[in-house]
Amino acid sequence: MVSIISNEYSISFNEEGFLNLNQIIKENKYSKIFIIVDENTNNHCLPKVLPMIETEVDIEIIELESGEENKTIETCVQVWNVLIELGADRKSLIINLGGGVITDMGGFIASTFKRGIAFVNIPTTLLSMVDASVGGKNGVDLGGLKNQIGTITNPELVIIDSEFLDTLPQNQMRSGLAEMLKHGLIANKQHWEKLKNLNKIDFEDFDSLISESISIKNSIVMEDPKEDGIRKALNFGHTLGHAIETYFLENSNKKTLLHGEAIAAGIIMESFISLEKGMISTMEFLEIKKTINHLFEKIEINENEHQNIIDLLIHDKKNEYGKVQFALLNGIGKIKINQTTENEIIIKAFLEYKK
Repeated sequence: MVSIISNEYSISFNEEGFLNLNQIIKENKYSKIFIIVDENTNNHCLPKVLPMIETEVDIEIIELESGEENKTIETCVQVWNVLIELGADRKSLIINLGGGVITDMGGFIASTFKRGIAFVNIPTTLLSMVDASVGGKNGVDLGGLKNQIGTITNPELVIIDSEFLDTLPQNQMRSGLAEMLKHGLIANKQHWEKLKNLNKIDFEDFDSLISESISIKNSIVMEDPKEDGIRKALNFGHTLGHAIETYFLENSNKKTLLHGEAIAAGIIMESFISLEKGMISTMEFLEIKKTINHLFEKIEINENEHQNIIDLLIHDKKNEYGKVQFALLNGIGKIKINQTTENEIIIKAFLEYKK
């Protein structure tokens, strides 16, 4: 698999990724290496990664608790203190080995510690491979609201190793698939067509679909690194999806949703809003709804919860001048950014999702 070149760093696959990592370590003469893991990647992924790193530099392992609920500034403070205690300095390297929570938070920890130290992302879930580890976005949640505090700082390298997916539960695989489907819907109809017929996919070739999905996101990010324009296209499904995810995270009587589960619901609802605004056809909407519903279980959202979720939309970091901003489909494979809509249509989208 050929490396994908992003802004000032490469996204490398499998063994080539570790060769590139060793070259970076050799060239930069890091004083110390810290690997951030959670309990899952410590057990399942670290034993593969450690033998691949060729260095005489001291390596320290920092284990965090898994889960979105731990993606907080309080966790970061704990890690910053540990880094100081273990003698980290400006020439240290952090390797983030884990899913989106680890790569998001680890990147934020590195980009702010001593005004920024080098870091490498090794995503271990499908979601983090095709989404969280690409584009330089790092951050933590605040008060239950997703990714309110963060930076846009690029890693030195991203390593994609699909062997890590072998131990991933099916619901985690589907969570990543939601982002891949989104990439097709917003920018590449052929990618959408391949993914919607999953039963016809030869999973021996799944690496190429992962690479294709990363390339779609990477091309958008390279065109607009700071999210001033077209990068907002990547927010399709996320305006309502993030609000649903936050609502379920905040309410103890609700089960915590995986990111992709919430985004799948957001994709259906925001596709419906696109339909209501005359931007996609009924046939296109039904195709999207049928595909998503076939792959994802429907989330139970009661009518008396609609307004609570809508109230969360105003906190979305994508909003400008107090207006809720949507990226909406303009036909499958095309997108329009900076779209607004009425609350009545959003309510109709909730009701349509429930059907």
